[in-house]
Amino acid sequence: MSSSGFASQNGAGGSYANGPSQNPVGVYPSNQGFMAPPQPGYMNNLPTKGPPPPPPSGPNLYGRHQPSPVGTPGALPASPNHMSVLTGPPQGTATPPPANSYYQQHPHQPGWSGVTPPPPMGNNASPVPSAMYRGGTSTPPVFQNAMQPPAPSVNNAAMTAPPALNVLAPHQTYGPPVGPPPPAAVRGTPPPPVPPPPHATHSDGMYPAHPGQMHRPMGGSYPSLQPGYQSVPGMQTAPQMPPHAQMQTQPQPQMYPQPSPGAAQLSSSLASLSLQSQTPEALRVVNLLQERSILPPGAVTPPTPCLPQDLQKINCSPEVFRCTLTSIPQTQTLLNKAKLPLGLLLHPFKDLSVSHVISPDHHCSTLSSPVTQLPVVTSSNIVRCRSCRTYINPFVTFVDARRWKCNLCHRVNDVPEEFMYNPVSRSYGAPHKRPEVQNATIEFIAPSEYMLRPPQPAMYLYILDVSHNAVETGYLDVVCQSLLDNLDSLPGDARTKIGFITFDSTIHFYNLQEGLSQPQMLIVSDIDDVFLPTPDSLLVNLNECKELVQDLLSSLPQMFSKTMETQSALGPALQAAFKLLSPTGGRMSVFQTQLPTVGIGALKPREEPNQKTATKDVQHLSPATDFYKKLALDCSGQHVAVDLFLLSAQYCDLSSLGCISRYSAGSVYFYPSYHKQHNPSQTERLQKDLKRYLTRKIGFEAVMRIRCTKGLSIHTFHGNFFVRSTDLLSLANVNPDAGFAVQMSIDENLLDLQVVSFQAALLYTSSKGERRIRVHTLCLPVVNSLSDIFAGADVQAITALLASMAVDRSVTASLSDARDALINAAIDSLASYRTSVLSIQQPGLLAPACLRLFPLYVLALLKHKAFRTSASTRLDERVFAMCQFKYQPLAYLMMMVHPGLYRVDDLTDEGALNINDRTIPQPRALQLSVEKLSRDAAFLMDCGTVMYLWIGRNCSPVFLTQVLGLESYAAVPLHMTQLPELDTAESARLRAFVDWLRERRPFHTILHVIRDESPLKPEFLQNMIEDLSESALSYYEFLLHLQQQISK
Repeated sequence: MSSSGFASQNGAGGSYANGPSQNPVGVYPSNQGFMAPPQPGYMNNLPTKGPPPPPPSGPNLYGRHQPSPVGTPGALPASPNHMSVLTGPPQGTATPPPANSYYQQHPHQPGWSGVTPPPPMGNNASPVPSAMYRGGTSTPPVFQNAMQPPAPSVNNAAMTAPPALNVLAPHQTYGPPVGPPPPAAVRGTPPPPVPPPPHATHSDGMYPAHPGQMHRPMGGSYPSLQPGYQSVPGMQTAPQMPPHAQMQTQPQPQMYPQPSPGAAQLSSSLASLSLQSQTPEALRVVNLLQERSILPPGAVTPPTPCLPQDLQKINCSPEVFRCTLTSIPQTQTLLNKAKLPLGLLLHPFKDLSVSHVISPDHHCSTLSSPVTQLPVVTSSNIVRCRSCRTYINPFVTFVDARRWKCNLCHRVNDVPEEFMYNPVSRSYGAPHKRPEVQNATIEFIAPSEYMLRPPQPAMYLYILDVSHNAVETGYLDVVCQSLLDNLDSLPGDARTKIGFITFDSTIHFYNLQEGLSQPQMLIVSDIDDVFLPTPDSLLVNLNECKELVQDLLSSLPQMFSKTMETQSALGPALQAAFKLLSPTGGRMSVFQTQLPTVGIGALKPREEPNQKTATKDVQHLSPATDFYKKLALDCSGQHVAVDLFLLSAQYCDLSSLGCISRYSAGSVYFYPSYHKQHNPSQTERLQKDLKRYLTRKIGFEAVMRIRCTKGLSIHTFHGNFFVRSTDLLSLANVNPDAGFAVQMSIDENLLDLQVVSFQAALLYTSSKGERRIRVHTLCLPVVNSLSDIFAGADVQAITALLASMAVDRSVTASLSDARDALINAAIDSLASYRTSVLSIQQPGLLAPACLRLFPLYVLALLKHKAFRTSASTRLDERVFAMCQFKYQPLAYLMMMVHPGLYRVDDLTDEGALNINDRTIPQPRALQLSVEKLSRDAAFLMDCGTVMYLWIGRNCSPVFLTQVLGLESYAAVPLHMTQLPELDTAESARLRAFVDWLRERRPFHTILHVIRDESPLKPEFLQNMIEDLSESALSYYEFLLHLQQQISK
């Protein structure tokens, strides 16, 4: 049982396995990688690699021996399956174009436009702005219809790069597409062909004079032999362009028009697609040992699937639904050869603005016109496939006006009579124009057949630790005041109910029945046989008993202010709460400040303070007891979710307590070293998090089913839920901040298909008592070559999925196995690219442009709190970081994996965003290395949940006075967490930028202003991923290690 805490199938092992069809990653031999296939579900064998070879002859790159990436020599045994790579041509010969692809080998055009020498290393070095790629991101391949004459060739110098979508952009249109008319099968006659648009080009300059020749790429570059970052005279810095301006200057992605097949003729049209003769940006060969500036200037954008333009316009937003590969291999064998994981990442309940509601009388009323839209449809007959129950969507095929073909199981279904009427256009006979067929994300108000029981009311139960330790932290004041401030904003209707339980060594209930003059406390001291003293008056109607609730919240902090009770009976309190909520379902909010010590579920300290990570492997990542998991599964069966708020400076065994939230579809919030007086920044974070938590949208008694085209299958889920069947997730509650991931395999060859589809359907009860179904559908092309698979690789989605898999491996095997498997994932994918895609070999560590960030992200994971082998990492903090990898949506997760670093002492309005009459500067993202810091400047590091504003010792006095309101560097306090609101342009710019960053995430981010003497400076420097650390190599050394392993 002890190894089941974070099993990949969310419950492997024991009688409470979370789904019968999933296979724990950790039961395979520990020296295998993530994708070893004991059965067809797993991708490929990733054996542990051997130790890095001795350093190259000549001067040592860093003046010492190179350590192993996992911290100790010899940690990576030799791999039997890494074939040797033939020695390539000497340095300076042409880099080969990809082979085995649609892409035709075409010479590159002349010359990079400029380079910048890297600055000297060291903390005192003043940064030299690096010239980054103008495009900065992978660009989607451009298609040309094979039935059309090829477009005339153009000079590459006139080419411009199409931009990809911004993964962090908060707005994404889901409305009906504007452009191509409906499918030809429905219209009857195709439209006249449209002349092809001009070729797109890459805005990051022109290619080298010879194919792949690396003159010295734009930006600083790694030396071929020498380690130094010497300045090279005569080099000039290319002008910088902020990300917003860069994206504005690029045209939208342009596909060559098809004969507008729409969803009706996908098979015939995609079969004839061929790529433009020019190698796409995604497959541009990058020598990572020579190209230093690989970061885009702004956010990393996801690749665009290679679909006809009219279908791509209505495809599901990558903010909601992403696949690790935007081009799906035809066979599992091809997928295994690519050595890349296949999986989906979902953010199904993401906050979206309602765009219009189609009501039962077929009247469409527009509510508002936000950029991000969610069409809501009320219909007595929701059209679904009679065989696989897929919801009708934009990617089905209309055989004729009366029949449609399912895009998942290919069954032909009849079109219901009422579906012939279009409520938007108020016309009859055009079912393909219905909103269900024009929007990849849509929400239905479900009829009665989707209800097993009447929709439950919103039920909220708060369980509060009131032991001496809890009272000392001062958290009760904050929680009670937040509830008082937000009582009227709790999601719900006239039926909403609320209740409270407090506990120390006994359990305290509160009678809030209408008619009482004040709340009545009822104490149950028998924690071995918990019972409810007055079951009917402990959960009360909020509207009818609001005054009593307010009285209780006002008096609670003082009621226990003198307590000396130090015991904690968390387990019995949870049992009592379950008995109270189980008849209806609802949400349990638990606040805990110490290790449970009495009653069922009591735990003992397992962390050894002096040996947190004395050895390479970390112990006690799995739960100490199965009580919390069993109770969570009982809660899930009764539609009760448990959210855990852990506020403690001591070890609380989060690996055990976290199970109560994980298996009940709840959330975990962790506030280490919380104290209202001594740690005000954590108090601020708790206040902001509680406001979001109490007022955000919530769905009750939810289930989510993920379907995919026949031939594909799902074998592992990641997130907080219970798996009821092979594709059905039980979500007692669903919230807009929860993410999910699934791993997939190809069970049957997809030889006859040109596209595949994935559909996630979330059925839930709204806080207003409506039963609703939110449906997301994603369509992706099928390809038969490795080049096309690599061209569609989504590096951030791959990283996030591997992180979830590594968490499972850490628990079921060991932390060192997880670290080795992460390294193997980078080695195997780049080795596959080198041996199977490149036709000619040459020295260097070569990667396609779309995966150029993959080694950097893997190194970032190795140095992350979840996986690093650092003696300073507390066990609860490590487990919480692992929890976040499992349930954070991708956009928020990547902030924590690879922080953003920006210089902010010279912010200007050039290239700034203008949002709601606010001007938001857009500084360029810098590499995470101390060489980018300057003592003459100030830098902001955004790590997702925390920000650091580092002030250089010689920072401009103007910045200190105009932004911080301080006279000198020495006046910067050691503990400063707020930016003063000064009436200066410099202050307004920085505050606008920080506020904008904070607004793009649902959790509150603490800001720490630090200087060299600050106690938080080591934490700031730990996030410098590209520098050497105690847990892993520097980025350059890591690249050398990868190259040595690939070349074996």
